[in-house]
Formats: sequence, C-alpha cells, structure tokens
Amino acid sequence: MEPKLIIHGGAGSSLKGKGGAEAVRKSLYKVIEDVYGKLLRGVPAREAVIRGCQLLEDDPRFNAGTGSVLQSDGQIRMSASLMEGKAMRFSGVINVSRVKNPIDLANILQDSPDRVLSDCGAMELLREMNAPVYNPLTDLRLAEWMEERQGNFNKTMAGVVAERELVTGSEARRGTIGVVALDSQGTLAVGTSTGGKGFERIGRVSDSAMPAGNYANRYAAVSCTGIGEDIIDECLAAKVVIRVTDGLSLREAMERSFMEARRNERDFAAIALDRTGAIAWGKSSQVLLAAYHTGEQMGDTLDMLDDVDAIN
Repeated sequence: MEPKLIIHGGAGSSLKGKGGAEAVRKSLYKVIEDVYGKLLRGVPAREAVIRGCQLLEDDPRFNAGTGSVLQSDGQIRMSASLMEGKAMRFSGVINVSRVKNPIDLANILQDSPDRVLSDCGAMELLREMNAPVYNPLTDLRLAEWMEERQGNFNKTMAGVVAERELVTGSEARRGTIGVVALDSQGTLAVGTSTGGKGFERIGRVSDSAMPAGNYANRYAAVSCTGIGEDIIDECLAAKVVIRVTDGLSLREAMERSFMEARRNERDFAAIALDRTGAIAWGKSSQVLLAAYHTGEQMGDTLDMLDDVDAIN
C-alpha cells in the first residue's frame, strides 16, 4: 500500500499575513519530507508518528515540547499520547515536566501494563529511563507569563507559532501537534502532544492524552487540536473513528461530526486517515495548521475555507 501522512501544528483564529503562513508552511513541510521519506523506506506507522511528533515538539513555533506555554503557576506541564490501529493500544502521559519529547514516554508505555501515567508516575518513568533533565521553556513563553502576571498580558500575543509579529488570536489556548500515518503494510497510527492551554488551573488535563483527542483502530485514525474541553465534550477523535468503523466514509464521518460541532459552538479541528488511504481534515476554528502527503505531492490547509475537506 502507498503510505499516506498528515500532520498538524495546532488550530486557532488567524495567521497574520502571508509571512506567518509561509513560516508555518516551511516548518510543516520540513517534517512531512522527513517522515514521509521514512514511510517510503518501509518504516512502520508507529515509528513514523513518533518521529513526526519529535520534530514538531522540537520546533519552538508550536505549543508542544520546546515552546510549550506556562500554566498559571509558571510551570510547564505537557501531555502526549500514542495509538496504533492494529494493536489498538492507547498510551500517554499527563502533565509531565522536564522532558524533551513527551511522545517518547507515551511510546515506552505502549509495552507497559500501565499505559497512562500522570505527572508523578511519568517523572518516575523518566528516572527509570535515566533520561536527561530538559527545560522546554523559551524566552517568548516566559515573557508571556510575566506580562500576564503583571496584568499587562494581551491575549493576542500568545501564539501557536512562537513569533509575536506573525500571529494574532488567542492561539496558545489551542496549540497542539499531531501526526497520523498509514504505512506500506496498511497499518494506521496516531500521536498527539501539547503544552496545554496556557495560564490554566494547576492540574487541568488536556484532551491530547485522552481517546477524545487521539484515537485509532484498523479503520481510521484521528488527531485533534483546539479547545480541549470542547474536544472532550464531543469525544471527537473516537467519534469519527467509530463512525468510519460503522460504515461511513471518512469524509462523511468528518462532515457529520463537524456539523454537530458547529451546532454546539465548538472550537477545534482534526486531521484523519483511513485504511483505504483517504486523507481528511476539518475545523470549526478559523485556522488549521496542517500539511499532508498524498503519495504524489504535499499540500496544506493554511488557506482552507471549507469546514471539512478530504482526498481519496
């Protein structure tokens, strides 16, 4: 089977000008080229997803890994999850700190009897791995938090793209990264990672470490981004996958789910693949930062106008 790939770097209200879109496009395409090349060489979907998530987590433009936003107490707490469709094993970490790539912990937990760990358990896992301590803080995220604490913070400064001059809108609260892959053996996998909403109450849990925001089986795989509480309320990723499993096409499943989202005034987006190689994406937010490889060419959703689109 010809491999397929789609990734995202978050969703939100707007990108300011062509310069912002081009900067994001360049970052996303670089990841697509790297990961799709590995899929063509026969790398399994799970391994490709991990690689894609690592690259996106390492890019300070996005709110995951390096460049994650700070919570209300000035700490970074990140969440991530991983699922392969054939094995149907969900694993994840919630509110973990001092790690470079949270997706690596989710990967290790795939083979554990205890597959979702919160902050304390995840830190113990890091110690068992002898993983180096890493600080994902960037100057921009620290400046945002300091200005917020002083009462001078302008929410329009917080961006899924970590460059103030390129972004408008309260983007940090919607920032997530995600990767969905279909490998040459027909296996689907999906991974999602986030730094959270930014300035949230201590202990708040993201959808990114739940099946609501990251889910796969043999039929379809979905990664979500946007307002986590809205994604949880709709159980979006699992809903789309179940509808495909029950016989809807991927496009139909996305259209029905986003029609409901619009009716319920939700603010989120999602990317998806099915076992036939169909690629789909949808949004109720204004912007979805996603890019994909059809097997023939790369494309992106940065100029997307419709709520839902798909490539069969």
